[in-house]
Amino acid sequence: MITEFRVDDCKADVVILNGTGTVYEIKSERDSLTRLVKQVNAYRKVFAKVFVIAGENHIDAISDSVPHDVGIQVLSSGYNISEVRDALDLPERTCSTSIFNSIRIKEAKLILNTVGIKYPDVPNTEQYAALKEVFSKLPPQVAHHTMVKILKQTRSLLPLQKVVEQLPISLRAAALNTPIRKSDQPRLIDAVNTPIDEALQWM
Repeated sequence: MITEFRVDDCKADVVILNGTGTVYEIKSERDSLTRLVKQVNAYRKVFAKVFVIAGENHIDAISDSVPHDVGIQVLSSGYNISEVRDALDLPERTCSTSIFNSIRIKEAKLILNTVGIKYPDVPNTEQYAALKEVFSKLPPQVAHHTMVKILKQTRSLLPLQKVVEQLPISLRAAALNTPIRKSDQPRLIDAVNTPIDEALQWM
């Protein structure tokens, strides 16, 4: 899981890498839909599956404005999520250049190495443009599939597994989204397990 993944000048709320690349844009009942079409169009160039999760008041407007391959889920007033329609898995719809623009240089190199493509050995000042030119020639399906594989390695959350398992369910998402140094993890667990009357004395 990756949160706030940058695509162009948009930030995807949640990205799940599990066999394919799936992005979720979340719109609460109070959120505006002004930027939704732009956001969805950007995400469709980088991820094979795109979902919009929205409050009940937005569903009709979203259904009318986003492409039919975009999935829609509704968040009810009781905080339950149900599916209005599923998203299509379309890696061929993605754009290799857009994928390149959304990842780190190190990750682009790993993707090219994985698919057996050599990139030019050029000075650092010319590296970005040279890599982009080579990367952009990848077939979209290849770029997307390999991106999913590489990002699962470079942005893995496995080092946080033990600390997350020791946290209450209500704090697990926050722990996955917040950088926590290994040396700070025991202190976090101790703080969470501190009785409330004792914790109040810290103030």
